[in-house]
Amino acid sequence: MNGSLDGQRVVVIGGSSGIGLATAHQARSAGARIVVTGRNPERLAAAAAEVDAESAPILDLGDPDRLAQVFADLPADLDHVLVSGGGPFYAPIAELDFDWALRVFDEDLVGALRIARLCIGRVRAGGSLTFISGTGARRPGIGLSVAAIGTVALQAIAANAALELAPIRVNAVAAGFVDTPLSARLLGDQLEARRADLRATLPIRRVVGPDDVAALILHLMTNTALTGATYDVDGGQQLLRH
Repeated sequence: MNGSLDGQRVVVIGGSSGIGLATAHQARSAGARIVVTGRNPERLAAAAAEVDAESAPILDLGDPDRLAQVFADLPADLDHVLVSGGGPFYAPIAELDFDWALRVFDEDLVGALRIARLCIGRVRAGGSLTFISGTGARRPGIGLSVAAIGTVALQAIAANAALELAPIRVNAVAAGFVDTPLSARLLGDQLEARRADLRATLPIRRVVGPDDVAALILHLMTNTALTGATYDVDGGQQLLRH
């Protein structure tokens, strides 16, 4: 539990930006061999160069055949797999695009089950599978139904998979607001106001960044006593009343 990943192989699904890329950087600094995947070829190529990845297959979690092929092409001796999703989906029920909601569930939830099954026999005993979830939809709110389902479901998947995949360890990380390129795209010109509000109100008096979440993920990879749980990293955001 010294934080070293020397010589271990870490697969980061969704590793071309944000939390996934930050995790790939930290794992590489800890001595790991890195595999990153992503949907955008240009971003993926840049990320792979940054972390000196040994491979960087293009992957869309909505394509189960491609997912199976990517795993089949990976080396047999995997140590850790991180699944970084594409971000939350917000829409009021009255305006909900059900086809899009079904795609989100297929990629994020059924996709998590597909990945868990593909890890059987590929991730070593004592290795880890980690999912990234969120905390923002734990309280009811307008437009949060789909995100809330994902938040609860990934926790349940991690807990059940920890029993079924043992001795592979399975955990989830629930992040609050994280200052990533995705957050910037979602908030647009409201981003700086959101940052200022968080700096003023969070107990830690700063905004959570992708490196904060990545540090927790690396701990889950290296602490072999941890499995079947969800760990929050939100700077105390859930303690606030609003």
